Amino acid sequence: MTTHTLSVPNGKVLRSTAAAASMFSQRPFGPDARVSLDARTGIGEPAALRRHPHIVRFAEVEADLDLLIDRAIAAIADGEPTEDEILGHYVHIASLVRAVSFREGKLLEQAVERLAKVNPNITVLAQSLKLPLVRAALEAVSGNDWSCLDGVKLDCEAPAKGSYTPDLIVVNRARHTAYILDLKRSLASYGDTSRLEELKMKMMASAMVLPDWLYKNHKRMMVDTVEVAIVDGASRPSDHATGIWALSEIDDLLEIDGVAACMAELRLQFGRRVQQLLEAEAQKALGVMAAVVANARQSSAMPGNPFIALNGPARAYEEERAIAARDKDDGECDLGCFDEDQDDEPEPVRIRVGFARRHRQH
Repeated sequence: MTTHTLSVPNGKVLRSTAAAASMFSQRPFGPDARVSLDARTGIGEPAALRRHPHIVRFAEVEADLDLLIDRAIAAIADGEPTEDEILGHYVHIASLVRAVSFREGKLLEQAVERLAKVNPNITVLAQSLKLPLVRAALEAVSGNDWSCLDGVKLDCEAPAKGSYTPDLIVVNRARHTAYILDLKRSLASYGDTSRLEELKMKMMASAMVLPDWLYKNHKRMMVDTVEVAIVDGASRPSDHATGIWALSEIDDLLEIDGVAACMAELRLQFGRRVQQLLEAEAQKALGVMAAVVANARQSSAMPGNPFIALNGPARAYEEERAIAARDKDDGECDLGCFDEDQDDEPEPVRIRVGFARRHRQH
């Protein structure tokens, strides 16, 4: 690929003679491309059912993936929650749930990075990834149809407006193709919000500078195609035309059979460990609450410690009704009564508005 960068002002569009295509991954993936579960797991699969020249079985990487799970669980359990008056003794459970969401995403990234090593043509970049959001790229993406930007790339050192950090950049050196991947444990939380569209915009703008960024920052690594994909860990229905991929389809991104099966088993085992951790913490919280209730009952049953009547001296229902009737007959109003005959207009007062402030004590 020949890149023309000489005497080009910052922010101008750069073009390559090899047409650096920046587009969503739309590789065919339908019924004809699917294989049986045995083929996915690598159990006696015939060569005719293989889609890719490389294959991985869970048993071959089980030790490495178990280590990743152990580290994730340890990080979740090590968290120290902040006291919360509302959650009380259950604050540890809430802290674990929040930590799980973060650690599962990291676990997926680390697992994909490990499994990608099975394909010798794949290089995974996972550290120090900070792609500049070049202003010209943002303007191009927001003002044009994505398919119209095929063949356009920009200088990564042009004026930028912030940056975007992808989870992984996967480079297939044999195909001269780079994938910008953002792995989500689930896209359910995005719903109908605009966050997903904002994420796509950042990924698409980053794709336009990635070829130049790789060449300048990663040992003159050259690609002529950049594709972006948001990978849904929950494997809900995908939409490749808009860049949404299910985790169950990741075999086709890495060109390795069996990766999806390994990731499914990884999530299954991680889920079991997380549930065990939550159950243990829940039992601990319930034990604390049971001890508090038992102590309260014991204190109330001790001689000399009668129940306290919070609303005054205890009275029978008939006594309360009799007292209420006497108060009504007396016509007394302790809190002040409203004079219906008073219809004078209130005197005008000056109303002050502004930010809340602390009043001085006199």
